[in-house]
Amino acid sequence: MNVVIDNSQEKIIIDDTVKELIERVVLECLKLENKGFDYEISVTFVDDEEIRELNKEYRAVDKATDVLSFPLEENEFDIPGDTLLGDIVISAETAKRQSEEYGHSLEREIAYLTAHSMFHLLGYDHMNEDEKLVMRDKEKKVMMTLGIFKN
Repeated sequence: MNVVIDNSQEKIIIDDTVKELIERVVLECLKLENKGFDYEISVTFVDDEEIRELNKEYRAVDKATDVLSFPLEENEFDIPGDTLLGDIVISAETAKRQSEEYGHSLEREIAYLTAHSMFHLLGYDHMNEDEKLVMRDKEKKVMMTLGIFKN
């Protein structure tokens, strides 16, 4: 498993503790899905303006969001090993704001956003209520396994 983490913003500090946490979240998501570990995942931290531009370009939504997922395989649940799984883009500014709003740590928020995005990369979505429930259950299991579900 190779997790490439790039901090492309300067507004929020992303330290080695956060990077290690991201790797643990990615590992737990792959374990939960009984996937191997021969994947590469890219995680990039950006500011609100950059994620707004990406959201506008790729989703035609002209506003900042917390996280975007860019899976490289179109074939849901049929992802081969030894491959680049996809890209995760997190707005560090939005993650910080949301952590304050929800009353938990920035690390917990980044862990959740990473898990959420990993399940998108693995083929899950939340376009209807049934899909949303499945995805939320998986996110909760990862967070509980890591001991950070309620932090």
